[in-house]
Amino acid sequence: MKKITLSAFFVMVLAVSAFSQQVISSSGISNPNLGNFENEVKFNFLNLIVLGAFEVGYERFLSESHSLDIQLHINDRFGYNAEGNGKTFKTNSIQSGMNFYFGNNPNGRFHVYPFVKFRFGDYEESAPGGISTTDMAAFILGAGAGYKWEVSQHFAFGPYLSVARNFSDAVSSKFTGVELNGGFSLGYRF
Repeated sequence: MKKITLSAFFVMVLAVSAFSQQVISSSGISNPNLGNFENEVKFNFLNLIVLGAFEVGYERFLSESHSLDIQLHINDRFGYNAEGNGKTFKTNSIQSGMNFYFGNNPNGRFHVYPFVKFRFGDYEESAPGGISTTDMAAFILGAGAGYKWEVSQHFAFGPYLSVARNFSDAVSSKFTGVELNGGFSLGYRF
C-alpha cells in the first residue's frame, strides 16, 4: 500500500510539473517582484539550526501571483518534538503545494499555501523491554501562510507557519492528528 501511495504521489507531482512548464512557456511572466526570474531554490535555515532537519525546496512561478512548490524534508520531525533521551526520528517527507501571493509591494508580499505531504520512516523510543518503533508513514493535508521579503534581484527570505492534518492512526495515537510547522526560508531566484 505504501509503494502504491508513494508512486501515485510522484505521478501527481510530475503531472503538475509538466503542466506548469506548458503554462510558463505560453504565459511570459512579467512581474517587478520576480524580475526576469521564474524559479527559486530555497531552504529552511531555522529548522536546520533548531532541529537539525534539512528542508530544501524548489518553487516554479506560474504567474506573478502563484507558484508551484515542491519540498524535500530530511530528518523530518513531527511538529517540534525533540529527539534525545532515547527518542529518535528516522523520517523524511515530500511536500507539494501552491503558493498564492497577495499585494504588489516591490520589497515583499504575503502568501498562503495549501499543500499535500507524504512522510515515511520510523520513530524509535526506548521502552522497558527494548526499543518501541512507530511507523510514521502518513498522508498529510495542510495550509500555511507567510511573508517573503524580496531584498535583491536574486534573494528572497521570510517566515512562514503551517498547520496540517495527518491521516495515520499510528501517528495520531502516538502524537496527535494535527501538526504545526514553521520556519524561516532563504531562497535564490534564477
